[in-house]
Amino acid sequence: MARALYIHWPFCLRKCPYCDFNSHVRAEVDHGLWQESLLADMAREAELAGGEPLQSIFFGGGTPSLMPPSLVARLLEEAERRWGFAPGIEITLEANPSSVEAGNFAALASAGVNRVSLGLQALDDASLRFLGRLHDVAEGLAALEVAQAAFARVSFDLIYARPGQSAASWQAELTRALGFGTGHLSLYQLTIEEGTRFATLAREGSLVLPGEDDAADLFALTRQITHAHGLPAYEVSNHARPGEESRHNLTYWRYQDYAGIGPGAHGRRGGPDGQNYATVRHKKPENWLACIARAGDGIAECRPLGAHEQAAEALMMGLRLAEGVDVATLAARLGLAEDALVDGERLALYERLGLAWRRNGRIGATADGMPVLNTLIAELVAPALVERPG
Repeated sequence: MARALYIHWPFCLRKCPYCDFNSHVRAEVDHGLWQESLLADMAREAELAGGEPLQSIFFGGGTPSLMPPSLVARLLEEAERRWGFAPGIEITLEANPSSVEAGNFAALASAGVNRVSLGLQALDDASLRFLGRLHDVAEGLAALEVAQAAFARVSFDLIYARPGQSAASWQAELTRALGFGTGHLSLYQLTIEEGTRFATLAREGSLVLPGEDDAADLFALTRQITHAHGLPAYEVSNHARPGEESRHNLTYWRYQDYAGIGPGAHGRRGGPDGQNYATVRHKKPENWLACIARAGDGIAECRPLGAHEQAAEALMMGLRLAEGVDVATLAARLGLAEDALVDGERLALYERLGLAWRRNGRIGATADGMPVLNTLIAELVAPALVERPG
């Protein structure tokens, strides 16, 4: 049963560094066809993952804030009819902070969206140009102001550990960001992904990021500042006032079921046969539409998940959280022994080193462990889960 629904809208108005396909850039979209297709995809998913009211809905993808509000309203109406909505459901929409998109915010709020996540990314124009963003600071802050007037809850993201960024400049930028009064911030360190423009620049030597020690200092500074302002880190990169955490993302991190519809959407859900499945929709819009017409849904893959693979995924997601993972509950849920999930000797070692904690059946990373989280996860997840993922 899915407690969350992800709706992927793939289209952008113009090419940006984050698009996977040139075909995603469309001046015009047949909204009638897309509404019909998304509703069909939703209907099939509800047949298989229904039975529990939705706690959250998330519109993501290319530029979902440019979806017609009437389409958003129709999708929400159908989701409520098929699943039902839990009281106080969180309905989030991703948006770029452009004036064009901000002009749609009031209508999207009227359609039922009650939370927006804005991709501000930086508060200086030189950094925005470096990051390949299409907005400047003035336009971004104007969009933030409109969002705060339209939606009950607003989050925005920033990227730090940028080339040449000092601790003092990041402290000033983050303090300014906190002054805008939103209840949630996503704060990510800049990383180099293969196949991107940044990877090419790094190989050429024209892009140099802060070293590991400097990046760790910036990470610690980030946590110190956000905690002092009442937005402590509840996940490795996410900070919120108590009660303002992203309920939708918590579904992922707590390894609860969620449905995904639209091109490229992923899902994790139990089936009527008692088996758990990973679902993936066709990524390219044309292939997704063709599959809808042929089969009634956009599924490219529906793969059964074994207990060991689920355990590994749950640990890798849950250890990102400040609350950690309830190992006993997870083991009981999957029918595995607790010592089959976590390497007890390694956990004891990292407890002694001050990088991990264990209490009341839960385990997690300490503040000192969070900067090396990927390494810590690789060490703590029991070898049997990696060696036998099924």
